[in-house]
Amino acid sequence: VHPVESGGGLVQAGGSLSLSCTASGRSFRNINVGWFRQAPGKEREYVAAITWTGRTYYVDSVKGRFTISRDYTENTVSLQMNNLKPEDTAVYYCAASSYTGGSGNLSPSQFGSYGQGTQVTVSS
Repeated sequence: VHPVESGGGLVQAGGSLSLSCTASGRSFRNINVGWFRQAPGKEREYVAAITWTGRTYYVDSVKGRFTISRDYTENTVSLQMNNLKPEDTAVYYCAASSYTGGSGNLSPSQFGSYGQGTQVTVSS
């Protein structure tokens, strides 16, 4: 599975953006999907994930502001980002698990296929 992201951009602090991830090559249907981000000079951070059964994970810094969801019909996974902060500025990557199934697995180590990334910039 090759993830393809879309939806990044520039927004003022307090604003919202929605990122979308589609699968090139096959369906996301029974694959866990995650979102990572990397800011300049920082390590990649595991932000959110959703299992193929709908179980979710969020890093503490985005809880209550970001929502990850999946549309099985459209074969997409979305990340709705509200109340954005300047510290959310980063390149955001969608990642697909290297395994099928794994409804209870939210470990970041499972993700082996990453998209090209989409830039999110939040101005203060």
